[in-house]
Amino acid sequence: MSQKHPKEAFISNLNGTSLLEISFGLTLAPLCLLCRGLLLILYYLHYGKPLNSRKYSLLLDFLVLVSPLVFSCTVLSPIMCYMPAILVAFCAGIFSKIYSQRKHETRVPFRQIVKDFQETYLDPEYIPAVTAFRVYVNVLTSISILAVDFPQYPRRFAKAETYGTGVMDFGVGAFIFSNALVCPEVRQKSCVTQSKFSSLARQFFSVWPLIFLGIGRLLSVKSIEYHEHTSEYGVHWNFFFTLAFVRLAASLLLAIFPKNISWIVAINLAVLYQLTLNTTSLKMFILHGGDGRGTRVGFLNANREGLLSLFGYLAIYLASVQVGLCLLKCRNSVRGWIQAVCLSLLMVLVLFLFLHFSQAHADAVSRRMANLSYCMWVVAHSLMFLVCFVVTDLALVFTKLLVKGSSVPCCWNILKPPSTSGKRRMEAVPVGRAGMLSHVCLISAINKNQLLFFLLANVMTGTVNILIDTMHSRTAFTLCILHLYMFVNCLIMYILHAKNIVLKFW
Repeated sequence: MSQKHPKEAFISNLNGTSLLEISFGLTLAPLCLLCRGLLLILYYLHYGKPLNSRKYSLLLDFLVLVSPLVFSCTVLSPIMCYMPAILVAFCAGIFSKIYSQRKHETRVPFRQIVKDFQETYLDPEYIPAVTAFRVYVNVLTSISILAVDFPQYPRRFAKAETYGTGVMDFGVGAFIFSNALVCPEVRQKSCVTQSKFSSLARQFFSVWPLIFLGIGRLLSVKSIEYHEHTSEYGVHWNFFFTLAFVRLAASLLLAIFPKNISWIVAINLAVLYQLTLNTTSLKMFILHGGDGRGTRVGFLNANREGLLSLFGYLAIYLASVQVGLCLLKCRNSVRGWIQAVCLSLLMVLVLFLFLHFSQAHADAVSRRMANLSYCMWVVAHSLMFLVCFVVTDLALVFTKLLVKGSSVPCCWNILKPPSTSGKRRMEAVPVGRAGMLSHVCLISAINKNQLLFFLLANVMTGTVNILIDTMHSRTAFTLCILHLYMFVNCLIMYILHAKNIVLKFW
C-alpha cells in the first residue's frame, strides 16, 4: 500500500455539496424504479405475458436500476440536476404509449380511472417502498465506497471533513435510518410472547455478527496498512461497531420508554447532545483532541468521533422507529396513502425549516459530530427519499389498473375494491407474492441478503484498491471497473435469491 498517504489525502479535507443537489440526486433511484416498472407493463401490453426470462430480467434490472446511478456519480455528475427531468420525460413517454395502446374493452374515461384508482385497496401486509428504500441505500453506499477512490467521482460528493453535506455523509445516516425501519420494535416481534428482558437479551445476541465484522475490518485494515480516513470514526472504530452499538442502545431505550413516543426521546437526545456540544468543551475535544493538537493518545481520544457520534446516530435511529410505526398504521387504500404522502411532505418541510434555524443559531451540519443539524438533515432527506418511493409505487399501481393482468415485482399487490360493481368500473387483478416468485427481482434479491451484499461490497472495494491504481484511472476504465464490481455483487445476490438461499446464521 505505497499509495496509502496519497489516497488518504484524496478523500480528506472536503466540504460537501448543496442540499438542493442531494435532493435532486435522491429522486434518481425512484425514477429508475418507475422506469423499470413501466417498461415491464409495456412489455406485457405488447406480448400478453410478463417477462419471465431470468437472464433478461437481471440484465434489465441492472441496466435500469443500477447502471444509471453509476453514471450519475461519475461522468454525468456535471448534469446531475437535469437528470431527474430527463428520466421524468422518458417515463412520461412510456406511460403515454401504454395509455394510448390499451385494449379497447378496458378503456374508460380518465375521470373514472382516477376515481377507481383512489378507491383501490392495497395489500396492507407489504409496503414495497420500505424494501426499495433499504435496498437503494445499500446500493448507493456500495457504489460510493469504491467510486470515491476514482478521480471521476466528484470530490463534493465525498464525506466532508468537519462541516458540510456530502452525498456520502447522508449515506451513513440513511443506513442507520433504514435499519431502524424494520427493527423488531417496529415489526412488533417483542413484548407479545416474550418479556422485555428476554426480548432485550435476544437483541444483544443478534448484533454479534456486526461486532465480528467490525473486528474483522479493523484487523484487516491495520494488517495491510489500507488507507483510511481517521477523522471519520477514529483509529480503531468503524461503521460496523456504530451499527451494533446504536442498535443495542436503542433496544435498551425502547425497553424503558414506550416505543410510540420514540420521536420525543429522539428530539430530547439530539437537543441535549447539541447543548452539550455548545456549552462545554466537548466540541473542541471531538475536533482537536484532548490536547487541542489532534493527537490520538488513549482509546477515547483515538476514537472520539466514532464514540461520541453515537448519540446523534441513536437519535436518528429512534426517529426512524417512529416513522416505521407510522407506516404500519392501517393505510390499505390508495386514498389513505396519498394522505400519508401529503403529511410526510409537510413533515419534511418542517424539518428543513428547523434545519435552517439550527444551522443559523446552533451549528452547521457535521457528520463527524453527528450534531443536531446533521440529525435533522438525515431524517428530512431520508423521509423525502422514502416518500419518493411511495409515490413511485402509487404511479405503478395506477398504470397496472390501466393494463389488467400486468404485474411488476416489488410493487404493491392490488386487492379488489369491495364496492367494485358495474361494467364500467375497472377490476383490479389480485397479484399475490406467490405469483412474484417466478419473476426473480434484483430488488428482492438484494433485500434477502442485505448484510452479505454490504459485506461483499466492502471486500471487493478493498480488493480493487489493492490491485488497481484507482487515483490515476481513465474514465472508460473506471466505468468498466465500477460496472463489473456492481454486476458481480448483484449477480451473486440474484443467484442466491433464485435458489432461495438466505445467508443468515444468527
